[in-house]
Amino acid sequence: MAHHDDTHARTDVSDGVITVTIDRQAKRNAISPAITAALWDAVTRLADDDDLRVMLIAAEGPYFTAGIDLAHVPHSRADGAFPSDRAYRREYRKHHLLYDELETVEKPIVMAVQGTCLGAGVEMAASCDFRLASADATFRLPEIDLAVIPGSGGIGRLTRLVGPHWAKWMAMAGQGVDAPLALTMGFVHQVSPAERFQADVNAFVRRLAGLPEEASAAAKLVIDMAADMDRTNQRHLERIVNSALDGAPEFLRRTARFRRGSAPSTDDRSS
Repeated sequence: MAHHDDTHARTDVSDGVITVTIDRQAKRNAISPAITAALWDAVTRLADDDDLRVMLIAAEGPYFTAGIDLAHVPHSRADGAFPSDRAYRREYRKHHLLYDELETVEKPIVMAVQGTCLGAGVEMAASCDFRLASADATFRLPEIDLAVIPGSGGIGRLTRLVGPHWAKWMAMAGQGVDAPLALTMGFVHQVSPAERFQADVNAFVRRLAGLPEEASAAAKLVIDMAADMDRTNQRHLERIVNSALDGAPEFLRRTARFRRGSAPSTDDRSS
């Protein structure tokens, strides 16, 4: 197991999984430049290293994160930080790029949320492929109380995941959502009792790490593309991608027992 520490987060690598654990509990795990740098480093390593199969984002303590640490972020022209709105938007874009990379890297990204997850934490979660929650997890977008809106993909990605009905509840009304409601909304995939949460997360990421790499990458790309396509083009896209996967070495290895005429077991059918 490889292990790396900085002041606000730690990064571990084990069995094909790279894990970034936010641990800045004195500041409610507010996202600092050091945490952002750790996430950038991990997703870059994930993309570049064929031995890494999955990225997990986790946290320690009663807060997953209180959101962006405002002490480190110049936010407005009023404080003299930016000469123009264009300069402000250019700086803002730097944070967008991290979430864009989480969303588009061709390997699965999992967020495991315990405790309170606010603001940019919700936006980061929406950019991940999978969101697992402990039963004590809560989610809220408090930006409306500061007279702004979520601006790092929070509204766009949230609306795509849960629809305008619930996106208005969170981003327009600023309402908090507990884990059971987040599951009902479709924001999180799974809710586990606190005492079983870590075991369930570990089992899920191990499952992802063992899946065929090219097919997993293709599924991520095709699903995100299909969300923006009409039904006819969805079907065309599926066939085009499978024409490359069907007959590739991994497919041939995993289906050899069927071609030999042996009766598949239950495990065979699920692989």
